[in-house]
Amino acid sequence: MRETVEQAGRATAQLMRAAGLALASYLYVALLLFTAVATAIVVGAGVLPETVLLLRRMAGFKRRQVGAWSGKPVPEAYAPLTGELTERVRAAVRDPSTYRDLRWLFAHFGYGLIVAYVSLIVWSVGLFVDGVWCGLLKRPAVVLPLISRLADLDAAWSSALLTPSPEAQRSARLAERVEELTATRAGAVAAHGAELRRIERDLHDGAQARLVSLSMRVGLAKRAYDKDPDAARRLLDDAQNQAEEALTELRHVVRGIHPPILTDRGLVGAVRALAASSGLDVAVDADGIEGEDVPRAPAAVEAAAYFVIAEALTNAAKHSGSRRAWVELIRTPGRLRIVVRDEGRGGAETPAATPGGGMGGSGLLGMRRRVAALDGTMEVSSPVGGPTVIEVELPCAW
Repeated sequence: MRETVEQAGRATAQLMRAAGLALASYLYVALLLFTAVATAIVVGAGVLPETVLLLRRMAGFKRRQVGAWSGKPVPEAYAPLTGELTERVRAAVRDPSTYRDLRWLFAHFGYGLIVAYVSLIVWSVGLFVDGVWCGLLKRPAVVLPLISRLADLDAAWSSALLTPSPEAQRSARLAERVEELTATRAGAVAAHGAELRRIERDLHDGAQARLVSLSMRVGLAKRAYDKDPDAARRLLDDAQNQAEEALTELRHVVRGIHPPILTDRGLVGAVRALAASSGLDVAVDADGIEGEDVPRAPAAVEAAAYFVIAEALTNAAKHSGSRRAWVELIRTPGRLRIVVRDEGRGGAETPAATPGGGMGGSGLLGMRRRVAALDGTMEVSSPVGGPTVIEVELPCAW
């Protein structure tokens, strides 16, 4: 009997919330009439998008309520209300979900109150009947469980009215995908611009400065050649050193664009070389990546994976405080999965590097942009105290 009463109490709370929402919809109908009049006379057309957004919030509340009760989430599919006022009004009026939500609103105003009233009647009858039937005769309760069925009925009706059509769901997913690709493209353009500026800065501050110094030393050596051969020889020696340093700078810039080791040794060999030069004790596990019969990933995927691992290991060496790290390269159907892990102090998800924390946000942002440009995903788990785990998945046609 106690379990029956508790379950009936939970169902009653669910129905009372539904009744409260139904009463709130009564006030919304008044707002809806005001909006219709204001829109008809054009003066108050700006109220329409806000009224539709309020309707979406009410429907969203009911969706969450139904999902919590039934355990089955109710999907939603709305056209975004963005842009100029005319675009927002047009989107609100043309969105089929607006009329679906209105249909639910008027229907729920009726059955939301009815099932709540019926539950109160069932309570008054059930406490007496089930009190005798279940409490005294030790039989299963027969009346109070009806309250749970009323809550199920309310959830089923609301789910049926609020669930968008398959076409609307596909359109909503397409719109979300377009927004995601727009943001990804903007990130890729920003990352490309930052990369070009870095290359320009490296060339200007490094190789170009050394080549200018080299030219000056060669000119001085030419002038001093007849008068002071020893001084000219020393200047030529300095010029040779400058030429070697300029070549080193140029190699560094080239590696920043596309590491030659990727072309020569492939992704696994390049990652092992990174691990050896990182200053950490790095274990590299390439699951299904190595082998003569294994096709190589596309060059863009290999480059993105290489730079992500390089950045992760560099930050681990600088900020984590750990001396060990693990790198996993996993081949899956249509995907390349990368996992970089260290046992450091964590805190890598903070917006900026902290004195005792992990890598700053700029390094993670660059990694995310590089991954997003290939339509990949990146997850960072780095609680304070560690460990830090970076998981990346890149689409890859093997």
